[in-house]
Amino acid sequence: MEASKPEAAGSGRIVAVLAFGGIVASIMQTLVVPLLGELPTILDTSASNATWVATVTLLAAAVATPIMGRLGDLYGKRRMLLVSTVPLIIGSVVAALSTNLATMITGRALQGLGVGLVPLGISLLRDLVPPEKLGTSIALMSASLGIGGALGLPFASAIADYGSWRVLFWVSAALGAVIAVLYKVIVPDTEQRRESVGGFDYAGAVGLGVGLVALLLAVSKGADWGWGSGTTLGLFAAAVVVLVGWGVWELRTAEPMVDLRTTARPQVLLTNAASVVVGFAMYASSLLVPQLLQLPKATGYGLGQSMMAMGLWMMPGGLMMMAVAPLGGKLTGKHGPKLTLLLGTLVIAAGYGVSVFLMGAAWQLMVAMCVITAGVGLAYGAMPALIMGGVPQSETAAANSFNTLMRSIGTSVSAAVIGVVLAQMTTKLGPVTLPSENAFRTGMLLGCGVAVVAALITLTIPYRKAQAVTATEPAAPADLAPSPRP
Repeated sequence: MEASKPEAAGSGRIVAVLAFGGIVASIMQTLVVPLLGELPTILDTSASNATWVATVTLLAAAVATPIMGRLGDLYGKRRMLLVSTVPLIIGSVVAALSTNLATMITGRALQGLGVGLVPLGISLLRDLVPPEKLGTSIALMSASLGIGGALGLPFASAIADYGSWRVLFWVSAALGAVIAVLYKVIVPDTEQRRESVGGFDYAGAVGLGVGLVALLLAVSKGADWGWGSGTTLGLFAAAVVVLVGWGVWELRTAEPMVDLRTTARPQVLLTNAASVVVGFAMYASSLLVPQLLQLPKATGYGLGQSMMAMGLWMMPGGLMMMAVAPLGGKLTGKHGPKLTLLLGTLVIAAGYGVSVFLMGAAWQLMVAMCVITAGVGLAYGAMPALIMGGVPQSETAAANSFNTLMRSIGTSVSAAVIGVVLAQMTTKLGPVTLPSENAFRTGMLLGCGVAVVAALITLTIPYRKAQAVTATEPAAPADLAPSPRP
């Protein structure tokens, strides 16, 4: 049963709250970047072990996102939004009080579970926002993933530079508590528990979690362990076996964790494929530009910026994404999300293309970043509209969560590939080995290339303007309708 949608004036507050929650959740992913150099001393561990503080959050987010989406479809999206704030708050407190690596990793893993706020919020918009505002609202909410990542760096740098590292996590806990209160007070509960809610696919959740952890662990740590090492190859093999088995199970069970028949529809499948590639392109700039800004000027190409200055130079990119998202929503409303996604990928490619020639000054890199993030804002805002235009309303949370997962896989692959490029193409500065100027140019060209690939994938998406996300239950053409379950 669904309540009537709020008036446009009231829906503005709802969108603002949901977007704020998404930004805070995504900040958790870049929260510890300014601390990575200090973590070995803080936690009395090695530099290699300290990287787990960042890696575990990405792994936890990847596993939790599709699970929370499915639970949102079953038990109510607002309810699961409130539930998602609990581990975010508890994890922040645990991290703030940590004195060793194990407790810090535990806290960071709990923080990662909060990333489910983003796809749940996107799906809830379909229930709460008037049709005329839906496209713009979805674009802003979807872009919060990138906005939070971009703004998290200067936010964390400022606190780390001028206060105790523990303050970072206390502020995170406070933000989590504020979000929970705002959800409770501002966001209405439009869903009632169904009489026949269906069962939760525990086996599917475990299988997906194990497969994703094996895959992303191999991708993210393969460079450290060696791509040909037994551990890395074993994890890749385990991921293939488990995920194939999981897919067979999902096709046979009556209440699947992810409806693979729905995700196999061309519109959904190709949008998810584009999401992986756009995720790669988005994250590459976040890896390349900060390092280039901070490398010493003595290299001849480094810009010698402090951590705080680097964060401030990166901030306009996040603000650009926030500014472009509503414009993308209006473009989607007028011409459809396929055109918006195509335009976004082409803008990303253009940004990377010009960045090859704009590496000589901090302001030049800032301009290139603003172009790239403008494209990301357009692309990220269009993806949920394409997804929700191709699935029934009862599956919007799960479908959006799966789409968010595809972006996460793209960012993980990006981290691995860019890491290899920077590690293999090096130069010497005295006794220190650093990534060479050609390494950064190669990384920028890779970002440009994958954005072009995303544009080509987008051209193949079979979207028709009539498939509006404002529809209550999108019609599935006969050839795309799911087959009866065995």
